Amino acid sequence: MLALAVATAALLLAMLVVGAGAASIAQARAAAAADAGALAAADALSGYADGSPCGLAHAVVGASGARLERCSLRGLEASVTAVVPVGPWLASATARAGPPP
Repeated sequence: MLALAVATAALLLAMLVVGAGAASIAQARAAAAADAGALAAADALSGYADGSPCGLAHAVVGASGARLERCSLRGLEASVTAVVPVGPWLASATARAGPPP
């Protein structure tokens, strides 16, 4: 009986560690995608890249394996939110890019 309880506890702990690792990886992927999307949008706003700023952000975020949740522009500053699914939840990250203040 004790062996069964120990084995069950070990299995639950392993599942918790794997789940936390997957969530951490998804969060990092969302952050990288948001960073890249914001930089692409800021490049379009400043004239360094051709195309619509949010259209470029959408393409870059999608190529990073994430989904564009929000793209907002203010002056030459772009803010992008990207999401990555992790099981039934979503990991999200927001990044801003533009000229220095």
